[in-house]
Amino acid sequence: METYDVAIVGAGPGGLACAIKATELGLSYVVLEKGDNVFQGIIDSYPRGKKVYPTIPKGESGPFPIEDLAPDPGNEPVEEYLAKIETCVNKHNVSISFKEEFQEIQKDKKGFNVVTRENQYRASSVVLAFGSNVPVELGVYGEAKTVARKLDNPDDHIGAPTLVLGGGNAAADVISTLSKAKRAKKDPTPVYWGHKKEHFKINKDVTRDLGEEILLGGNIKIMPGAIPKIGEVDYDGVERLYIQTQEIQLGRGVELQQGMSFPMKHVIACIGTQGPSPVFERLGLQQITCTAGVCKIGREGAKLIMLTPEYQTSVTGVYTIGGAISPAYIEIQEEGAFQERKHSNLIFTAVKDGARAIEDIASRLDGK
Repeated sequence: METYDVAIVGAGPGGLACAIKATELGLSYVVLEKGDNVFQGIIDSYPRGKKVYPTIPKGESGPFPIEDLAPDPGNEPVEEYLAKIETCVNKHNVSISFKEEFQEIQKDKKGFNVVTRENQYRASSVVLAFGSNVPVELGVYGEAKTVARKLDNPDDHIGAPTLVLGGGNAAADVISTLSKAKRAKKDPTPVYWGHKKEHFKINKDVTRDLGEEILLGGNIKIMPGAIPKIGEVDYDGVERLYIQTQEIQLGRGVELQQGMSFPMKHVIACIGTQGPSPVFERLGLQQITCTAGVCKIGREGAKLIMLTPEYQTSVTGVYTIGGAISPAYIEIQEEGAFQERKHSNLIFTAVKDGARAIEDIASRLDGK
């Protein structure tokens, strides 16, 4: 069996960056992707027509570490960006093994055995670049499994009031896309934007696009403090999600609750994903559980993976990058101290992570 210098799990921005950088530095590699396409995660999560922004996080400076992976400054639609990525793959002759669902890593004295559902691959190092794709639960009483997690086809919601849950960029993008589709079809039904908190947090590019849509007449109803409560089936057999929009304390334990109920087929929950902590635990990669005194970025109870500045885990030779370590990780510093690091889930960040990890792997191999 051939032994690669590095096995790369995932063909998203970080994984592709790893492959391109590996070629540049003369390393052999294999890219393992569980989906049918490069950037499968973006294909699955971005609504049609969504703009892709070349956002660089605060404190960082451009250019992109690998320019061929950079979104266009003109904020091109996702379809154009994906076509550009296909051109990039061909230009760099990136070899990708599709439909390879990652299972585990087996370590021995000579390196690693990376096991997928169908095959096994030998490698001296491994980069986990599979992103963060475990949906956060709605946390309602009853079942809400049929609530969509992304917008597949805006036309499915024409003629029906639609609820989008979430307070970030993904929800705002879906709101804009849905509103535009409804305007184009002269559909007067509103798009409701619900978030359990009082404040929404979206970046300036998304804010601008959303503002333009509202100015153009988009029928968008914003509902801060909207909390999903119950998943139920009504008398007609329709699966519905009840959200609480207001709570008034009347005294002596009595509450007046107001809310709305939507058919689940017209609810889209863009409430984020969580890191693959169970996968890290299964692989034996060291994590720290957040407590109030330890973490300022990670939520209490969350597990943050421990990494070196080069994104190497507690298992020498295994790295993890990109969305899998967002929104934060614990950096192991040279003097042995630990520090929580914010990690933005952006294309730029994943590409930079991948380039840095491969540079460290090349350095380690040169030092043997």
